[in-house]
Amino acid sequence: MISKKLVGVALASVLAIGLSACGGGESSSTPSAQGSDSATGEQTTLTVWGWEPTLTPVVEAFQESHPNIKIDLQNVGGAGDTYTKLDNAIAAGSGAPDVAQIEYYAVGQYAIPGRLADLTQFGAADLADQYTTGTWNAVTLADSGQVYGLPVDSGPMALFYNEEVFTQAGVTTPPATWDEFYEAAKKIRALGPNSYITSDNGDAGFATSMMWLAGGNPFGVEGDSVTIDLGDEGVLKFADFWQKMIDEDLINTTVAGWSDDWFKGLGDGSLASLITGAWMPANLIGSAPDAAGKFRVATTPVPEAGTTANAENGGSSIAILESSEKKEAAYEFLQYVSNGDGVAIRVAGGNFPATKAELADAEWQGYTDEYFGGQEYNKVLAQAADDVLPGWSYLPFQVYANSIFGDKVSGAYTGSGNLTEAFAAWQTDLESYAKSNGFMQ
Repeated sequence: MISKKLVGVALASVLAIGLSACGGGESSSTPSAQGSDSATGEQTTLTVWGWEPTLTPVVEAFQESHPNIKIDLQNVGGAGDTYTKLDNAIAAGSGAPDVAQIEYYAVGQYAIPGRLADLTQFGAADLADQYTTGTWNAVTLADSGQVYGLPVDSGPMALFYNEEVFTQAGVTTPPATWDEFYEAAKKIRALGPNSYITSDNGDAGFATSMMWLAGGNPFGVEGDSVTIDLGDEGVLKFADFWQKMIDEDLINTTVAGWSDDWFKGLGDGSLASLITGAWMPANLIGSAPDAAGKFRVATTPVPEAGTTANAENGGSSIAILESSEKKEAAYEFLQYVSNGDGVAIRVAGGNFPATKAELADAEWQGYTDEYFGGQEYNKVLAQAADDVLPGWSYLPFQVYANSIFGDKVSGAYTGSGNLTEAFAAWQTDLESYAKSNGFMQ
């Protein structure tokens, strides 16, 4: 059980550091690595690359209970910097860590070329039922069942909305469908020249999550071959809906996400809501304090009334590099972080859990914060995790795909194109990249 007091104290401390879209009970870790080290008296040192702030107290606790495994935790930068340095180390044949934090969308980029260790050799496949659908799918290759990481946190999407602004606009209940979201957007836009229901200026992670939510499955991966169909029904459904919002000036397309202006808008109510991952509460509390007491959480609006659907947005895994010569000790650490005693520490620090046991914990679900008006918002977020649709795949070069997305869709946000055309152009470039790198004939 996760103590509410522990959650509150640890969350307050982590807010000073800040969380971003990344990411109890006894440890289920096997004793092999620890036992062998104890028997020989030798100490194993693991180099771990990770940017998520709750890893620091997890490492401290792990070393106390595993005195023969020392963790050299290195924050080499955010996700993008980590991938660049990881790529450089792999190319050089030296300097890679034993363990690295890798976002879900990037797992395939390292797993398929054989850069990550297959964890089924340690029995990882038996852990499937402990995790939510979206997170487990993200670390598993569907065609082989091989497991290339263990989930650290998750980001099922939800609607975070300013109830005060919604009420002022005459929106008395949070929108449950895309049509209702559209109608709410018009009412909020009528409040004033700077009032918008949300913002977006071409974020790849948001777009792919909305495609997923709409039932899209544009990326197929089988072995080291891919298929790309950015004209599938779910993709086009999102493109049509979001283009209508853009064309009618119902979303702010000039403010960049995670900028100072973005947080200012969330704080003063000029940006009345956002659809994003369940890791968002700590960011709102820490970076948009002026909206304290006004925000609430609801499940993500769906394309069609009477349906249940959701998608992940963000979250990360922890993986072992194939080049590591200390895989047993590394797996010991992975289990501690992902499904052992480290889970309670991370959740208390603001991580949104990927494990079903924590999501079902009554005390965790009953946690409240005055920023959200005393709402037991974890209950909503737990439901959001249950609603995630299975079957989504990312490309084995999704990091590259996301890096060119903004340029491809910019015209759709500035009135010189539309999203359907932009997605087609994105597909053309992605297919060219896939062919030149051996992923497509």
